[in-house]
Amino acid sequence: MPFSKIRSLVLILACTILVGGVGYQLGARKATVTFSPDKRVVINQSAPSSINVDFSLFWDVWQRLMRSYIERGTMDPQKMVWGAVTGMVNSLGDPYTTFLPPKENKDFKTELGGSFEGIGAELGLKDGHIVVIAPIHGNPAEKAGIRAGDFILKVDDVDTSGWTVAGAVDKIRGPVGTTVKLSVLHDTDTKPMEIAIVRSTITVPSVDSWIKTPGQITEISGLPDVGALSAKSGRVAYIHLSRFGDNSNEDWAKAVSDVLAAGPVAGLIFDLRNNPGGYLDGAVFISSEFVKSGTIVSQVNSDGTKIDYPVVRAGRLLTMPIVVLINKGSASAAEITAGALRDYKRATIVGETSFGKGSVQTPEDLPDGSSVHITTGLWYLPKGDSISKKGIVPDIAISSDGLDATRDAQLARAIELLLK
Repeated sequence: MPFSKIRSLVLILACTILVGGVGYQLGARKATVTFSPDKRVVINQSAPSSINVDFSLFWDVWQRLMRSYIERGTMDPQKMVWGAVTGMVNSLGDPYTTFLPPKENKDFKTELGGSFEGIGAELGLKDGHIVVIAPIHGNPAEKAGIRAGDFILKVDDVDTSGWTVAGAVDKIRGPVGTTVKLSVLHDTDTKPMEIAIVRSTITVPSVDSWIKTPGQITEISGLPDVGALSAKSGRVAYIHLSRFGDNSNEDWAKAVSDVLAAGPVAGLIFDLRNNPGGYLDGAVFISSEFVKSGTIVSQVNSDGTKIDYPVVRAGRLLTMPIVVLINKGSASAAEITAGALRDYKRATIVGETSFGKGSVQTPEDLPDGSSVHITTGLWYLPKGDSISKKGIVPDIAISSDGLDATRDAQLARAIELLLK
């Protein structure tokens, strides 16, 4: 046989083996391969056999777009898939069950780690609208007048109706030094206002603490009739926890050591205002500082199982008088902590009713770097109350717009309670 024919036969045989091998692998994975109208390969077009659902409409629309959309060159099939998954997740109507494409997933993890670039505001969904859960203390959003509970109606003149939280975060974040314009509706106003904010590197210190006499506390110095309180000689300790993140437990332990080393105080003001939450184990760890024994929170899962999270360590502030400050920006793990201290009668709660985020999200990382955060359960406080959509109602209700740095009426009331 001529060499040229032998070579052709070998090539044909090799191609046959290659195609057969690919087909076997796809079959083993129960994948299907088809071609779009422009000859691009589509993998896994069929639904898994265990799911009884008709995907013909999805693929019908997909193929119509590929065939007829006028700017086909701008179409990104991967973004289309992410958009479809986002829509599927959003159809559940649960603002906390979310899909995060790779970039948003990375940003989410970076934020819990302690720094990112943007304006410094924790966002959520409320009544189908983008809402500020809490501005992060000392960062551009707070300095510009953004408050907990604000609705963000537009970003750079683009209406946010129908946006996801991940989409809003992606549009609002950006390089340091650039400006984003927000149309914001304060929950006490009837007309929105335009606020331009210069983006910065957002630092998220977990803990801020001090020990002072009332006369040294500038945050209450502008209040009317503050003279009698300022004249009191007793000292109070103060710890503000901004979030339950990667470094919170370590930062918290150091702050408590500083308080204990500073000598006698009348009590501790534990400030959880504008704390959007974070890790559940952080809430259990910090609540254990004040509670000797018992369950901090219970989790009832979607499969009917119940998990109790008990005190995990010997606390160092088991007898110190405590006042906890909360507001409408206190959410999730912050509400668990405040609720546990209330139920065990370890603290007086002062401020505003908290956000009401009492559900459990289980994050599941996906192979492409994206993730889906699925609501898998609800949290219940030691006495059996649910936080979800109710929040923590304070023992002493005091409202505050949080705009005047010298007129913190909530803080003043906490000081009065400890020094009475």
